[in-house]
Amino acid sequence: MPITACAFDLDGTLVDSIHDLARAANLARADLGLAELSSDRVASFVGDGAASLVARVLADSNSAEYTGTAMQVEGMDRFNEHYRAGLSIATQFYPKVQETLHMLHERGMPLAIVTNKPERFTIPLLRELGVFEHFDVIVAGDSLPKKKPAPEPLQFAALQLKVELADMLMVGDSENDILAARAAGCPVIAVSYGYGSNIESLGADAVIHRFDELRDYLDLN
Repeated sequence: MPITACAFDLDGTLVDSIHDLARAANLARADLGLAELSSDRVASFVGDGAASLVARVLADSNSAEYTGTAMQVEGMDRFNEHYRAGLSIATQFYPKVQETLHMLHERGMPLAIVTNKPERFTIPLLRELGVFEHFDVIVAGDSLPKKKPAPEPLQFAALQLKVELADMLMVGDSENDILAARAAGCPVIAVSYGYGSNIESLGADAVIHRFDELRDYLDLN
């Protein structure tokens, strides 16, 4: 791959944040008199941004949509409060992520975050984890009118990085990441360890099982 830049999803790709997301989601449910959900159940709702997560968590259904009902607004407020107060209590990098990001940054590879997580959580989390300065561009779920699986976030990232879309590798863990990359014309690698399901069958250019396997595809060994 003639790769000159990389764009990364965040949750499920760089970091395992599900315990903090589940904690905040369950505190919001408790505030509204609802029973606790398992972390695995909350993980099945992750990937389309905070509003979708809250709608699904409150309804305990993958088909729920955020329509601004009074309960959803209250749940969103409670989730925002609880999650912002504990972004990185249990959140941690997946194996070899920190080392690989540092290596790419040191070698001058332009790097972007392209996530559906809202900016109000994305930037503070990256700062708390100590990697904010590694990224030249951060495109959050509310940075643009559309988010993944639309191509616009990747198109915007490539424009800001001043690289061709065909030369920017997208790395993610979900169908949204692969669909966005395909729509934008980016090569895409999927990680097998994240929150996505059936990742091997979603049509990524490659699937890796540990983050530092990226070195093989970027010819950095």
